[in-house]
Amino acid sequence: MYVKVCGLRTETDVATAVDAGADAVGFVFATSPRQIDIPTAQKLIADVPPHVLTVGVFLKQPADEVRQIALEAGVGMIQLHGDYPRETFEELAGLRLMRATILTPETDVTVGAYGEEMLLLDSPKAGSGEQWDLTRLETSRPDGPWLLAGGLTPGNVRAAIEAAQPWGVDVSSGVESSRGVKDHDLIRAFVAGAKRDS
Repeated sequence: MYVKVCGLRTETDVATAVDAGADAVGFVFATSPRQIDIPTAQKLIADVPPHVLTVGVFLKQPADEVRQIALEAGVGMIQLHGDYPRETFEELAGLRLMRATILTPETDVTVGAYGEEMLLLDSPKAGSGEQWDLTRLETSRPDGPWLLAGGLTPGNVRAAIEAAQPWGVDVSSGVESSRGVKDHDLIRAFVAGAKRDS
């Protein structure tokens, strides 16, 4: 099971996620309690070993800004979160991309439909910690590298994996002691729970 821990802001956040066995770590560049600036990202990314993917998260930011921040910060992949049109993905062609969206009847759940390498399906309120109705996946289940997100915690991640059968999972608010503040024990418990029996 592929595990991404998102919204990391400190060196100990990153070290904890990496040591716990996370496959990817996410850094938020959009307006959020978890937002970091480029110099902070550069410092945090320098501590991430090559086998762990670094992901920059963007929301409602134009392609030229996304490209500039991502290249300057040095992230390995760009996560475009929300209602980004296909044209934005085309403008960023040549970079590693993740499409993060919500599941609606109109959502194209084909991984790569917009040229992305990975697909992430999230709660309608991203970062809120709200879990969504996973039974909707019964008629719209992606194939390939897709991540389940939205309301996941150490306590419910195994049940969510069994229900949704994702390729991977993503967590942010579910491993926080308060909004934007990571709890290192929860990070370790989440990664262990997600990878158990996988």
